[in-house]
Amino acid sequence: MAVTHSVPGLTLTEHEFRIPLDHAAPDGERITVFAREIAEPGGHDRPFLVFLRGGPGQEAPRPTASSPSWLGRALSEYRVLMLDQRGTGRSTPVGTLPGMSAAEQADYLAHFRADSIVRDAEWIRAELGGAKWSVLGQSFGGFCALHYLSTAPEGLREAFFTGGLPPVDRHPDEVYRATYRTLLERNRRYRLRYPGDLDRLRTLLARLDAEDVRLPNGDRLTPRRFRQLGHMLGMSDGAERMHALLERDPDSPAFLHDTAAAAPFSGRNPLYAVIHEASYSDGHVTGWSAERTLPEAYAADGALLTGEHVYPWMFTEYGELAPLREAAELLAAREWPRLYDADRLRECEVPCAAAIYGDDAYVDRDLSEETARLIPTMRPWLTNEYEHDGLRVNGAHVLDRLIALARGKA
Repeated sequence: MAVTHSVPGLTLTEHEFRIPLDHAAPDGERITVFAREIAEPGGHDRPFLVFLRGGPGQEAPRPTASSPSWLGRALSEYRVLMLDQRGTGRSTPVGTLPGMSAAEQADYLAHFRADSIVRDAEWIRAELGGAKWSVLGQSFGGFCALHYLSTAPEGLREAFFTGGLPPVDRHPDEVYRATYRTLLERNRRYRLRYPGDLDRLRTLLARLDAEDVRLPNGDRLTPRRFRQLGHMLGMSDGAERMHALLERDPDSPAFLHDTAAAAPFSGRNPLYAVIHEASYSDGHVTGWSAERTLPEAYAADGALLTGEHVYPWMFTEYGELAPLREAAELLAAREWPRLYDADRLRECEVPCAAAIYGDDAYVDRDLSEETARLIPTMRPWLTNEYEHDGLRVNGAHVLDRLIALARGKA
């Protein structure tokens, strides 16, 4: 039964749905998927806008009257449905899956890509009355939205993408070569902005190589683990956050706490690591793509920072991920089903708009533009005004422009 709460300026209705883990086996194991409906007072009859957050493995934001920044613009003409994608938030969680064999873990985790999330959304749409709705996909949420257009466009009124228009029929190797090129450029810009940080970084990495430095959870902080903090360089404030971290005394508790907090991968969100590469697999075996395509420049310069890239060694060095190590190997060797149907996308009639960020370090611009050209109803907005986090930084403006573009008003 739905539960409703009133907070200043908003009405929040909480829904829990019992949905098959495997949509191909509807009589099998069930999981809970949680969604929070958000409306202005008097706005309960407006059409739905479903927010699909980035990740994989991130729950929807918890709303207030002023957060997230795009919510006010959305509520002016929609009800918003914040979906805790399966495995996240108040949906049935994914942890280390104790009591399962590695093969059982891998089979379970295989049900947490965009294809299953979209099947969940269609299940929920039917339970909420079956009316068409709009979707807003940020980053990985855009991967879900594109799969939606490929498999169930009859459920959609509009589709909006922000930093999340994925490649179609491209091998993950092509994706990671592109993101590494962008990240190398981000390293160059960071060093130009804060030239003194390079010596600090090299000194720190040498120390981490020579000494057994432990994070608050007991894991050893190795040089390659610290280099993963380069994922921050793709955000609008990333260089400043990296600089602030390197300013700290490495012997201080604050340094170790902030390093752990800034790490992109952790046991809090194992899905982000364990199915990350699979999220890019449009019918391929990933085979640890990011590891295989790591540029030679990283061997030549040990102070280059990596980004949103998953490596097999993480499932040994990250204690919280270690219970999924064998399952991760099995998933890396799996041939994944296709996510996108290029022919169906070429016949798309759903109005679409996409913010493509010109220097996006996470979702490559050129590959996004290639996908945009497939979709006759797509209105792309190529901009370098924002980084990958444009929806967070100026969400009202970004969403307003996407709505106008999709409706032919911009």
